[in-house]
Amino acid sequence: MEDSGNPVIKDVYPYLRVRDANAAIDFYVRAFGATERFRLAEPSGRIGHAELTIGPATIMLSDEYPEYGIRGPEPTGRTPVAIHLHAEDVDTLFERTIAAGASTVRPLEDHFYGERSGTVRDPFGHEWLLGGHLESMTPEEMQRRYSASLSGT
Repeated sequence: MEDSGNPVIKDVYPYLRVRDANAAIDFYVRAFGATERFRLAEPSGRIGHAELTIGPATIMLSDEYPEYGIRGPEPTGRTPVAIHLHAEDVDTLFERTIAAGASTVRPLEDHFYGERSGTVRDPFGHEWLLGGHLESMTPEEMQRRYSASLSGT
């Protein structure tokens, strides 16, 4: 089905590449309460594809396949992408994630745009922005507050 010549997108699935998919799956279950849907594993144990459910979202992941140029981020390196998870109790989620082995990139704090959030890096190098709703506002109010924060007022 197309709309105005553009294909209609049905879903978006983050696909993570990691050095140790078995350990990553275990971490995501402990840290985020993920549910493993299934995995496709080679006889060696290397995971070619796995699917997890975190809240309403599906996350896909695999082990690295350097022979095809598929590599995960360095566990202590930087990644240009963060996955944003929203929770009813972000403080508990943040603490649970740190207890499971993540490191704090940016601690939790309340922000002008009506969210309490912070960022963690999982042991596999992926960053997760953990947030919780504080206040609803219009985009115009967010822009007003953003502009005010930049001007120091």
